[in-house]
Amino acid sequence: MLAKIRRMHFRDGVPLRDIAKQTGLSRNTIRRWLREPSESEPKFAKRVSNSVVDPWSEQLRLWLVADTRRTRRERRSATQMYEDLRAAGYDGSYDRVSAFVRNWKKERDSGAQRGAFVPLAFEYGEAFQFDWSCEYVFIGGLRRRVEVAHMKLAASRAFWLVAYPTQSHEMLFDAHARAFVALGGVPRRGIYDNMKTAVDKVGPGKERAINARFHAMCGHYLFEPEFCNRAAGWEKGIVEKNVQDRRRQIWHDAIGIRWESLEVLNIWLAERCQQAWKQLRHPQWPELSVEDALADERPRLMQVPRAC
Repeated sequence: MLAKIRRMHFRDGVPLRDIAKQTGLSRNTIRRWLREPSESEPKFAKRVSNSVVDPWSEQLRLWLVADTRRTRRERRSATQMYEDLRAAGYDGSYDRVSAFVRNWKKERDSGAQRGAFVPLAFEYGEAFQFDWSCEYVFIGGLRRRVEVAHMKLAASRAFWLVAYPTQSHEMLFDAHARAFVALGGVPRRGIYDNMKTAVDKVGPGKERAINARFHAMCGHYLFEPEFCNRAAGWEKGIVEKNVQDRRRQIWHDAIGIRWESLEVLNIWLAERCQQAWKQLRHPQWPELSVEDALADERPRLMQVPRAC
């Protein structure tokens, strides 16, 4: 830019006013640059602007460092940190806290090598993904571990959660039955990891010895089961992300409630899932909510068969 200004002024004789219009610089800046004896670019002091989150930066940094030593399930989200800071007297916006957390993680991971994956695309009615997660809630006055079944349609991104005491076959089949009824149909294939209730033996490549009871359930609902490669959770990344998102949203609220029974908890989970469909935007089509996308996908789903 300095060389361009010097050419325009000394070689072409362009007035300062016209130089200012063409470059967007002020005339005082142009005059000061032209008076410099050397043609090196001038150095400016870095602007220092105070942020409302600065007085709380050390507290946020301590929380983030502490979370690196915790399991992924126990780490706090930026929303939770924002709520904790508000309770302590912070009067700024959530965006400032989120930006601080994002920049801190970017600096921490600046030297990390990350793999690249091609995002998967699905047609309406094509597939669903299924996974389990382990959560803790207070039921009947005691802190209990529950196994939560997550089913998510790969196209519309509608999801359904049901909590159980274990991951037995009966719980697995009941989770599918409830989810298919709530979602309004059955996709043509289901994507799973190599859970023991579905796979008796993992062979080379995609070869699997499928459990007989699980295979009978797939035959009843007429969908084709597919299983991920070993240690390749990204192959069902839609439901993997659903586990993390619902843990930060729905389960963050569930932990603070004392539940009478597992049945009451599941009624509440069903209501929260339906509320989330209306509130969440579809990641590929932001003009649509998840509920709108589900309404478009339901005609493409297979009909739910009668229970045997």
